[in-house]
This record gives sequence, structure tokens and C-alpha cells, in this order.
Amino acid sequence: MSTSPAASTPYEVLGVSPDASDKELRQAYRRLLRQTHPDTGGDPARFHAVQEAWARVGEADARRQWDAGKSSTGHSPSGSSSTSNAKGAKARDAASGSSVKARSYGHPGGVARERFLVLMREWSGRGASLEDPYDPSLVRTAPREIRHLLADALAEEATARAVSSLGIGYTIWNNVATDRGKLDHVVLGPAGLFAIMSEDWGSELRLVRGELKGDGIRVGEQPVKALTRSAKALGRSVRVRFTSRIIVVPDEAIDESVMNIGKPGDAAIVQLSALPRVLRDGLGGGQRLSIEDVFDVRTRLQNGIQFV
Repeated sequence: MSTSPAASTPYEVLGVSPDASDKELRQAYRRLLRQTHPDTGGDPARFHAVQEAWARVGEADARRQWDAGKSSTGHSPSGSSSTSNAKGAKARDAASGSSVKARSYGHPGGVARERFLVLMREWSGRGASLEDPYDPSLVRTAPREIRHLLADALAEEATARAVSSLGIGYTIWNNVATDRGKLDHVVLGPAGLFAIMSEDWGSELRLVRGELKGDGIRVGEQPVKALTRSAKALGRSVRVRFTSRIIVVPDEAIDESVMNIGKPGDAAIVQLSALPRVLRDGLGGGQRLSIEDVFDVRTRLQNGIQFV
């Protein structure tokens, strides 16, 4: 089971409220086991999720740990991604042999965190004083829409760290405003100009007719089309052309490091750990920018970009 804040909680998987009695929890578990068992035509993935959910909250001690904001591995949903990604960034820095960071503008994850904090306070009760809105035990009880905002913030921050490790030859603009919605990141480097969306839906993802689908993606939500619209809007306003569009997701969300969409080099879903390589080498099929091109595009972006 994913430790992402956006992932379904064990209670959500089992279809019961967090204050359900032990008897209600056990009844829900047994009912879902029968419904999802592969031998009776059930979905193997759902069957596995039900078993994992029960392992988290089925026994009294495990349930107390979960409700207190701990998991069987000792990780918390609001901090585990941040910690592991920070370690990954340090490893990439060491591998590159350079401590000189990429130029960075804007506040990655800032909009999502601000919205998360506002909604957490509203959900907890107007006028309520939250000592720690990131307390894992509190976050786990919040509606999934609120948890998703925290997951988005962590994802954007992780992408910014990954780009930063590439060095001074790269520039990243975060939380860029367009007339067709926000662009999480715009990244410029020798391999081209990239429009990037950083997302964590807390579930496995698949491509269906060029669009992302998954349990964590709302009905009607079209991430690939949304990224395309925002990239085209910014391209028109500052008179630049994007080399590629990329949606960055946690490694466990997809089976391949890079899932191409459409024509080679045009767009892709990319695992976070593979992002530095993709930004260094490109998605393929396109020419690398000359130094003159990079300076020209950077000047256009610096003069034209506005932040959310």
C-alpha cells in the first residue's frame, strides 16, 4: 500500500469509517475478500489491496499504530516522500560531482501547500488552532481531496530538487501562471525546453488512448490534455516552443521508467528517479539547443513568465 498522502487509507479500501467497531471492520474485510477473490472472478489488485488494508488496521496493535500516524514500517504519510526524495537528491548531487545548483525561480509546491493548509483548517473547524497540520495522525483522517494537495506539494518539491541537482546549465521556473491553468514547472537546458507537471495520485497509473487513468484520478480529469493546454498557452504568450511535455510521477506509479505518449520526443510519463536522465538526454527525436538558443529562450521566459 502506498504511503502517499493521496493514497486510499485502509479504512477507505475496506469501505468503513475510521471509528468503525472491530466487528464492523472484520465484517467488511470478509465481505470484500469474497467479492474480490480471483477464484470467484474478483480483481486480483483489489484483493491484494484489501489484504494490505487489513494488515494495517485489522489487529488492535496495528490499528493503534496506524491511527497514531505510524505504519508497520515506521514511515509517516506526510513525511516519507519528502525524506526519501531528499536522500535521492543528495545521491544525485554526489554522483554529478557538482554542488552548483540549477537556477530556480518561483516556489515549488507553494500553491498546493497553501491550499492544503487553508482546507485543513476549514475541515478541522473554523477558528480551530492546529498545532501541527502535518501531523500524520491528523492527515490520515482528512478527506482524500485535502491529502492529495499535500501529495502534490511533495511531488513538486521533489521535482525541483531533481532538476536542481543537474547543475548551472539548467533553469527551472516553478508554479508558472498561464491563461489555461498553472504549469508546475518549466525547465530549460541543453536538451530543450520542457513543460512539466508533477503529480502523485497515490495509485498505480496506466495509459488509455493517450490519457492517464488510475484509481486516484477523478472521473473527467485529463492530466495529459491539461498539461498540453497550459504549455501551448505559455508558448504563445512568450513566443517559445516546448521540446517535450512531461508528467512526473512516483516510481511505484508506473512499471516503466518512461512511458511515451504520441510521437517520439513529444510527451511522456516519467518516473521521478528517471527525470534527471530524461532532462539531460531528452526524450529522443529532437535536436539539442545551441548555447545561443538557450540564452534566447531563457531571456524570453525571464521577461514573460508570471508566477501563480
